[in-house]
Amino acid sequence: MMVFPASAVQAARILVVGDIMLDRYWFGEVDRISPEAPVPVVRVARREDRLGGAANVARNIAALGAQVSLMGIVGADEAGARVRALIRESGIRDGLVEDAEGMDTTLKMRVLGRQQQLLRVDFEQGPGERALDALDAGLADGLRGVDLLVLSDYAKGALARVEHLIALARDAGVPVLVDPKGHRYKRYQGATLVTPNRSEMQDAVGRWDSEEDLTARAQALRTELALEALLITRSEQGMTLYTQAGRQHADAQAQEVFDVSGAGDTVLATLAVMRAAGLGWYDAMLWANRAGGIVVGKLGTSIVTAQELSA
Repeated sequence: MMVFPASAVQAARILVVGDIMLDRYWFGEVDRISPEAPVPVVRVARREDRLGGAANVARNIAALGAQVSLMGIVGADEAGARVRALIRESGIRDGLVEDAEGMDTTLKMRVLGRQQQLLRVDFEQGPGERALDALDAGLADGLRGVDLLVLSDYAKGALARVEHLIALARDAGVPVLVDPKGHRYKRYQGATLVTPNRSEMQDAVGRWDSEEDLTARAQALRTELALEALLITRSEQGMTLYTQAGRQHADAQAQEVFDVSGAGDTVLATLAVMRAAGLGWYDAMLWANRAGGIVVGKLGTSIVTAQELSA
């Protein structure tokens, strides 16, 4: 039985940098089809906004009781203002850069009827160079006094200069955990750990034929990128950790999978918190695996609290 390291978690100081999103949910009832087109009519009864992307990682870190700061880029718009309000409510230190040159804050609006997602509408536009310059400049100050840096890459533009951010953290002696995107993994060289999911790992190393083949490909990638560890999240297959010591695996713990939205954020956040609290990679993975099993039983981008994790 693992004991939640509450005091060490509360002392942990983590900085999250990455792509900021606002997840907007409209919940309603469906009882008829539109006379204008063969689509359901949703009578909206409730609206809810949640932090997404890197902001959801930070929100999960705060929910576990650690100290967290968030850096990223938002637009000068309603969604950006809403993100700022939500991070304040969540106890997250605001280090956001506002892009006043026309960038739209990334917004994912979901319409649900009878708890089923019927439609998603995305609004997004990448940041300008001035906003990226401001993010670079702020990171040097943001790294002071933190135990760990988390980079949450959703390919929305905030981590366009991720190589420079990793170099700054290395110079400051701060470990770097990366949630990657795409197939250009050379960008993450020099990080401490990278956490691809199964699909992202295939993008990086191709399809594998067996566990032995996967291990060989994973260890080759870890060596190429000079990583201390590589963690693959594998949905119903659990998660697998690769270090210089070898391969370690944890089976999935989910009892019921309701919604996988944001599950990777929760896993990354829990892993970061446990590492910042002083746990080894394997023990940190076990906690992250437990958190992932809890959060997929919830609707939409959600959090796992310290109380849930220690129950």
